[in-house]
Amino acid sequence: MTPVIGGWSLRRRVITLLTVVGVLLIGLAGAEAAMAARNRTQIDAILNETGPLRVQSQELLNAVLDQETAVRGYAVSGDPNDLGPYQAGLDREKSVVAAMQALLENYPQIGQELRVVEERAEQWRQSVAVPVITTTEQSGTSAGQALITERARQQFDEVRSAIDDLQEEILAAREQSADDVRNSSNLLVALLIIAALVVVVAGAVLLLSLDRMVVRPLIGLADQVREVAKGDYQHGIATTGPPEFVQLGADVDAMRQKIASDLAEVREARERIEWVNSQLQKQAEELTRSNRDLEQFAYVASHDLQEPLRKVASFCQLLQRRYAGQLDERADQYIAFAVDGAQRMQRLINDLLAFSRIGRLTSGFVEVDLNKVMGDVAGQTEAARQYADAELTWTELPVIRGEEPLLTNLLANLVSNSIKFRRPDAPPKVHISARLVGSEWEISCQDNGIGIEPEFADKIFVIFQRLHSKDAYPGTGIGLAIVKKIVEYHGGRVWVDTDVPEGTAIRFTLPALPEDVEAAAAAATDSPEPPQVPAAGAAPGDAAPSDESPATPPEQSAAADRPDRADGSPEGGRTGDMRETVG
Repeated sequence: MTPVIGGWSLRRRVITLLTVVGVLLIGLAGAEAAMAARNRTQIDAILNETGPLRVQSQELLNAVLDQETAVRGYAVSGDPNDLGPYQAGLDREKSVVAAMQALLENYPQIGQELRVVEERAEQWRQSVAVPVITTTEQSGTSAGQALITERARQQFDEVRSAIDDLQEEILAAREQSADDVRNSSNLLVALLIIAALVVVVAGAVLLLSLDRMVVRPLIGLADQVREVAKGDYQHGIATTGPPEFVQLGADVDAMRQKIASDLAEVREARERIEWVNSQLQKQAEELTRSNRDLEQFAYVASHDLQEPLRKVASFCQLLQRRYAGQLDERADQYIAFAVDGAQRMQRLINDLLAFSRIGRLTSGFVEVDLNKVMGDVAGQTEAARQYADAELTWTELPVIRGEEPLLTNLLANLVSNSIKFRRPDAPPKVHISARLVGSEWEISCQDNGIGIEPEFADKIFVIFQRLHSKDAYPGTGIGLAIVKKIVEYHGGRVWVDTDVPEGTAIRFTLPALPEDVEAAAAAATDSPEPPQVPAAGAAPGDAAPSDESPATPPEQSAAADRPDRADGSPEGGRTGDMRETVG
C-alpha cells in the first residue's frame, strides 16, 4: 500500500494555530497594557489631583473664615493683635490658591470656579474688611461696628457660596474620575478573562488536534511495528495522518523491507560462517599439530642439532691448539674461521630458542621485587663490568607482577648492551631508575655510551637488525628483540628516548600493583606538592645526591664496599640508591 502524502503538514498546522493564538494574545496584551496605563492615569488623577484639590478647597474656606472672624473681633476690641489671624488667613489663602492652580491643568471648570472665589473674596475685602479696619483705627470701635451691616454679611455669604460651588465642582470631577477608574478596571478584567478563554480554547484545540493528528497515528504505527517485531517481516506498514507521519510510515516500511532482505543475507552468511568455522577448526587442529612439531624441532635444535655443532667446534679448537704454528698462516686462518663460525652458530641457535620460548613456557605471574632482580643482574654481568671498568647503579625499584626469570633476562640484556656499546674514552656508567606514571611503572636504563641516532630508534628492536658490524661489536642482533618481546608479554611497551644529552636511554613500562597506584593517589591528595621522583632522563651520577638525602647513611650508597648477600642484593636491604662498582 503506497501512502498518499498531501495537505497541510503537522508543523504547518501547529505553527498556524500558534500564530493565530499569538496574534490574539498580543492584541489582548496590547489592549490590556493601554487600559492598564489609562487606569493608572485615572487613579493618579484621584490621588494626586482631585483628592488634594478637595482638601485645599476646605483650607481655602478656613482661611476666608479666619479673615472674617479677625475683622469682626478687631471691630469689637480695637486691639491690633486681633488682626493677626486676618493677615495669616490672607497669606494662607494666597498659598492655597497657588497650589490649586498648579493642579488645574486638566480641570478648566474648577479653575473658573476658583477665579470666581478669588474675585468675590477680593470684593469683600475691599468693600468690608479694609474699611472696617481703617475706620476702627481712626474713629474707634463704635464706628467700625457700624460698618458691619447686613450688606457686609451678604457679601461674605456670596464668598462662602462661591467656595461651596468650587467644592461641588471638585467633588463632581472626583466622582467622574472614580467612575472612569471603575470602568477601566472592569474592562481590564474583561480583557484578562478573554485572554484566559483564548488560552483555554487554544489549548483544547491543540490537545484535540494532537490526539487526532499525532497520538492516534502513532498508536496505529506502533501496533504495526509490534507485529513486525514479533517476526512477521512480511507485514506491510501503512500510516494515516499528517504528511510527516505518512512519510515516517513509509520509511519504517522501507526499513522493514531492508531488514527482511538483510535477514535473508544473514541466513546465507550464517551458512557460510558455519562452513568457515569448520575449516577454522580443521586449521586449528593442524596448527596444534604444527606447534607440536615446532616444539619437537626446538628439542631437536637444542639437543640433536647442537651436539654435532659442539663436536665440530670442539675438534676445530683441538686442531687450532695442536697444529697452531705447524701449518702455514692461511691454514691457521681457515681453522679460526671455522671455530668462529661454529661458535656464532651455537650462540644464534641458543638466542633463537630463548626468543621462541618467551610466553610459551610460563610459570605464571608472581610478585617480583626488581631490587632483588637487579642484584641478580649485577652478579650475571660482573665479569663484563670488571673487563670494562663499568659502574652499575639503580634507585629504589618497585615490586611488580611478572615472571622473575624473564625480568632478569630483560634487565641483564639492557645492562649488557649498555656495557657493550661504550665509548672508548670514558668508563661506562649504567643507571636503572623507575617512576610511577598513571597506573604503570616507567623504568629507565640510561648509560653514557655511544648513543643511538633518532632514525634508528625503532629499528634496533627488530630481530637480527644490527647497526654495527660484528667485528666492531659482537653479538647476534637478537638481544633487544628479546627485550621487546618480554616487555610486551608483561603488558608494557618499550622505546628509545632520543632527548637525553648523552648516551642512550631505553625506557619501558610495566603495570603497577593496585596498592601502589592507590598509595600514589592518596599521597597526591594529601600533599599540596607532588612527590619528587627521580627524573627518568637524569644522569647516573645525579640519581641520589648525598647532600640532599641526609637520612641515608653514606655507606648504603656503595654496595661494592661490603660483601653481597646470597640472593645477590646488597647487604642491608634496599636503599634509595644502590651502586655496584667493579674495577
